[in-house]
Amino acid sequence: MDKEIKKLIQHTVIEPKKLLHLNFGELWKYRDLISLFVKKDFALVYKQTILGPLWVFLNPLITTIIYTVVFGGIANISTDGVPKLLFYMAGNTLWTFFSEAISKTATTFKDNAQVFGKIYFPRLTRPISLVLYTGINFAFQFLMFVPVWIFYIVRGEVQPHWTYLWVLPVVLLFMAAMALGCGLIVSSITIKYRDMAIVITFGVKVWMYATPVVYPMTEVNNELLRRIILLNPVTQPMELFRFVLLGEGTLSAAGMIWTAVFAVAILLFGMMYFNKVEKTFMDTI
Repeated sequence: MDKEIKKLIQHTVIEPKKLLHLNFGELWKYRDLISLFVKKDFALVYKQTILGPLWVFLNPLITTIIYTVVFGGIANISTDGVPKLLFYMAGNTLWTFFSEAISKTATTFKDNAQVFGKIYFPRLTRPISLVLYTGINFAFQFLMFVPVWIFYIVRGEVQPHWTYLWVLPVVLLFMAAMALGCGLIVSSITIKYRDMAIVITFGVKVWMYATPVVYPMTEVNNELLRRIILLNPVTQPMELFRFVLLGEGTLSAAGMIWTAVFAVAILLFGMMYFNKVEKTFMDTI
């Protein structure tokens, strides 16, 4: 009888993880938990708001209008012949996905300390759920972009490169990987240095101006500045996004290779650092 009972009892042994440890089987096992985290994030963000989920559309729309007035109207920055509203809407849609994914994952340990300290589950499920949450937000915002995009296509003011549409999921995958990697690193650092949360907020804003979000690369005439911007791993995905959808932008194979290498490297490093800090974070948070 005792032997039968022992067979029925399941033991979960929690052992220190190696630096580079990613158990996809375990993450898949906890996919329902990831889904619950995503639903919880939506509920918390729009709870007790007048307009609720409409803010998913209003925030990028208001930002796009501001960019159009300030950069397109007052500063009169060229958009390479692309209608200004569409140019800024495309750039803002992709950048919002990237910046929000970094900002939300950057405080994973700090925001979930109480939960992490009470129950075991793969810690990576939380930052992954946050990136998925921002990905769903991106999908909604892209739906808002599509009618405006089609309007200008019908008018003949935009000629997309239809044969390259398959590249867009690859662009989003690289952006998600970079955001997750950066977020994991910052989240691990903020356990000991809380002011890093403030630094990352400021840093993401600076990063935006080092990325062709509100200007095309053709407007960068200074050679040194141009090289610096091209070293930015987010530059080529942004340009490629516009190249495919708007028909304008620079397409560089070398730039995308650099982006892919950086995305993989920063994600692996972020996972290693996250796994290292996870062992002792409850003692320092």
